[in-house]
Amino acid sequence: MKTSMRIAIVGYGTAGQALALALSRDDHRVEVFERVPEPGPVGAGFLLQPTGLSALWELGLLDDALRHGAVVTRLFGETPTARPVMDMRYRELHPALFGLGMQRGAIFRMLDTAWTQERQLHCGREIAHVDHQRGVLRDAHGDEHGAYDLIAVADGAASKLRAEIGEIAFDRPYPWGAQWCLVPAGDWPWRDELRQRYRRARRMAGMLPVGTRPDDPVPRLSFFWSLPAAALAEAGRDAARWREELAEVWPEALDCLRDTAIPDGLAQARYRDTVLRRWHRGRAVLVGDSAHAMSPQLGQGANMALVDALTLRDALRDADSVPAALHVYERGRRTHLSAYHFWSRWLTPMFQSEHDRIAMMRDAVFHPMSRIPGGRGQMLRVLTGTRRGWFGTFALSDAFVETLAMVGRKQ
Repeated sequence: MKTSMRIAIVGYGTAGQALALALSRDDHRVEVFERVPEPGPVGAGFLLQPTGLSALWELGLLDDALRHGAVVTRLFGETPTARPVMDMRYRELHPALFGLGMQRGAIFRMLDTAWTQERQLHCGREIAHVDHQRGVLRDAHGDEHGAYDLIAVADGAASKLRAEIGEIAFDRPYPWGAQWCLVPAGDWPWRDELRQRYRRARRMAGMLPVGTRPDDPVPRLSFFWSLPAAALAEAGRDAARWREELAEVWPEALDCLRDTAIPDGLAQARYRDTVLRRWHRGRAVLVGDSAHAMSPQLGQGANMALVDALTLRDALRDADSVPAALHVYERGRRTHLSAYHFWSRWLTPMFQSEHDRIAMMRDAVFHPMSRIPGGRGQMLRVLTGTRRGWFGTFALSDAFVETLAMVGRKQ
């Protein structure tokens, strides 16, 4: 389609921001509707994989991301007795590849600042209904907006509009969630590694270097602490006991949280597992977690959202109609995502559950299996987001890989 379209985006998280930027640059007239009066980042930090980095490179934002992010070269997990469970190094998949830990605040500011072309952001407007046939939105006050040629719904894992557009196979909360916070990196020794500690599957703690953000030059770590979702409301009420439990798993991590108020300094996260039989209807389409929410165990949420945005942009460039573009977009993203939902669903009980026998089996065989050459390559493909379906590979352009190689040579 060569003509400029009028497009509405519901939600201003990573998916909505990237989509607004990409489509505006293609000269579409974009309006974004965000339910909160003052949009901002939700979450502490996350790990950008080569797929997400490739999307930022294509948007011209890789240098900004590298300026604030922390290069991550290794993913390592162990038990409190120092028994390795996971040990993955990006260079074993390709010598140029790495991950990038980032604060949510940094990427939010970066994408927000980049979107300048005919910017229309409507804050404090919760969308209650999508008329996918007419291309019209109705907000919580009863006001209608539109008509639009296309409506992209990117309102997150807890989407209230998902059922109006997609055909749901299942949509359910995970029984486990997490507490998280940002802490100064200080003298933390593993500055280029995602580190995790597991006590069976009942306790998991993690530390991810996430660099700085524009309004805060202090390098930080993103800490998370796994808990049953039902326990989140009361977790940390007894601060001394909370610290004792973390010390039993990881005393070095506890030392980083010495100045963190418990529980007031900790935020909560809950997760959903959502699979749809269809992602679009009429003029409306789902993007990001609203289309494919999954456990964060594989750390793919923000990466997949960025790839979603550029895939939809490209489909709109190449197709001769909106329905044709949405079909191409959904087919392409399903192909990439098909294995991730499966592995996320089946790996999660190994790390977040009360199934001690499963965790004991994990501790016994997971690391040895990962040392097998063929299996190791497949595991690295999944962890880096470069597995496409069950047997394919997500293509990274040669120019992008060479850009990463130059960054690596400067480290």
